Amino acid sequence: MAKGPVRVLVTGAAGQIGYALVPMIARGVMLGADQPVILHLLDIPPAAEALNGVKMELVDAAFPLLKGVVATTDVVEACTGVNIAVMVGGFPRKEGMERKDVMSKNVSIYKSQASALEKHAAANCKVLVVANPANTNALILKEFAPSIPEKNITCLTRLDHNRALGQVSERLNVQVSDVKNVIIWGNHSSSQYPDVNHATVKTPSGEKAVRELVADDAWLTGEFITTVQQRGAAIIKARKLSRALSAASSACDHIRDWVLGTPEGTWVSMGVYSDGSYNVPSGLIYSFPVTCQNGEWKIVQGLSIDEFSRKKLDATADELSEEKALAYSCLS
Repeated sequence: MAKGPVRVLVTGAAGQIGYALVPMIARGVMLGADQPVILHLLDIPPAAEALNGVKMELVDAAFPLLKGVVATTDVVEACTGVNIAVMVGGFPRKEGMERKDVMSKNVSIYKSQASALEKHAAANCKVLVVANPANTNALILKEFAPSIPEKNITCLTRLDHNRALGQVSERLNVQVSDVKNVIIWGNHSSSQYPDVNHATVKTPSGEKAVRELVADDAWLTGEFITTVQQRGAAIIKARKLSRALSAASSACDHIRDWVLGTPEGTWVSMGVYSDGSYNVPSGLIYSFPVTCQNGEWKIVQGLSIDEFSRKKLDATADELSEEKALAYSCLS
């Protein structure tokens, strides 16, 4: 029996990431090759013409799975009935702006979008925040959409997770699909901690630890970490534009695994509401290793954390606590 369509909201849909993301969703990359979708595209009024151009291209591409497109600058219309919300729109930091100025702009954006989702989205709507500061934007959204379960509000650290997989695969000259169980802990910022202590590589003689195969602790605790942390800045330097296709692809990975499940024995990184696991303060949206089944994520428990890792986990938690305080000060 044919599946009914899933309504997927993309905010900031006329922007670079949105433009890369919507065809992936329409092609089935996010929800599977048998899942029809209706796209809800939201952007700000100055981008209305460009947004209409995106809608025209979606029609022209004749995607078999795409059963409709709602392109609008009205937040209520955009949020009505959506099952999945991918929050790409946000206010970017501009030259000369203080962090508090950027935070203040994003707090007001996420406050209004949270209210619209709470009132008009479908029951059990799943939310993924992509726009930076992603963890704290997700926290603000959670505050102002109290009827959306906290487990349904997440932020994107899968891009960092995939970057870590890519760096290991390049270093070892193996297929990226043979590398698994890296972890991104903490904030989607340069304080994040890319951790390979539990990661493995599939080899002809079985699974081997990444640390053992790389056999270079200086690289793993130095250049590897900084490369993943600063990859976004390196792409801007190279392209003169922010990352777009990799962010869009990672957003699809995040939602697909959340909805359809992670493979047995494999975890992924998601920014989720902390319950105090690994001594991370509760009340933060923090990236953890998770497995997904039946549309629910679960933090992987019982992983050993060495002293080096403990300091990194704490440092990124401290930054998130500071961001939270800054965001809440913008509310007063």
